Amino acid sequence: MTSSEQSRAGDTVPRSEVRVAAVQMSCSWDLDANLERAEQLVREAADRDAQIVLLPELFQSPYFCCEQNPRYFELAEELADSRVVARFRRVARELEVVLPLSFFERAGQAHFNSLAMIDADGEVLGLYRKSHIPDGPGYQEKFYFAPGDTGFRAFRTRYATVGAGICWDQWYPESARAMMLLGAEILFYPTAIGSEPADESADTRDGWQRAMQGHATSNAVPVVASNRYGQERFDDPSVRPPLFYGSSFITDETGAIVELAEREGDAVLVHAFDRVALRENRATWGFFRDRRPNLYEPLASLTGSPAATGGRQAG
Repeated sequence: MTSSEQSRAGDTVPRSEVRVAAVQMSCSWDLDANLERAEQLVREAADRDAQIVLLPELFQSPYFCCEQNPRYFELAEELADSRVVARFRRVARELEVVLPLSFFERAGQAHFNSLAMIDADGEVLGLYRKSHIPDGPGYQEKFYFAPGDTGFRAFRTRYATVGAGICWDQWYPESARAMMLLGAEILFYPTAIGSEPADESADTRDGWQRAMQGHATSNAVPVVASNRYGQERFDDPSVRPPLFYGSSFITDETGAIVELAEREGDAVLVHAFDRVALRENRATWGFFRDRRPNLYEPLASLTGSPAATGGRQAG
């Protein structure tokens, strides 16, 4: 990432307090209504003095990845021509809020599950493209999205330096740690997650939350997660979409959930953090002081074998 993507000349050091928001909503095939509702909820968050507002993953439409259908590629937009990004750039500029905005990106012949980091003046600081792409019943994203090629990022916005992963990224501790090493002060995860169509007895809600609570604890960083809720409708009766379980939340730097939405219903969660206190607490714990990067070579290969990365073999 270029320095201009993270910080523009003339930026001032953000004030100590930052107020973040997680938005929860349902989505339908009335695409204009989705955008209108999302904007209303962003405005509600801004009315409550939120400065960084997170909407759910791919909120512009139902979660089409529950089936493989080539017609849904028509939902993708190039960043420069995206009406969704353009609309929320105007909203960000008017309300002076930062919007980590999830959207379906087309780039040449490739398609990505992407996030545009829109600063409080409406400028796009850069893109993050989802790194971990799931593929399973109800979540068939590999049909639509190429694995992201941006790497993990931390964006210096007007109010704080923030990292953002997208849904499946949130299960990987490596994602959170990478964003922290790049300077993130708060982690944001737009999400579309719910029931497992292949196993109706499974409920991953608590594990989903605990995974991110763990990131918060081991990195001494607040985490913000926004999910959709409800079961969306598709023309094909054989399609079994997930029942999205809402439960959007915000943790503090200890991993404790400080704001929590219900499983159903629109919600706007707002919480304030002191950036100076967060930084001091993180240094006190010593998680980054005591890291041993020279011992983490197995993390750089799929198998854990140093031979895969050119290192020495055991024995």
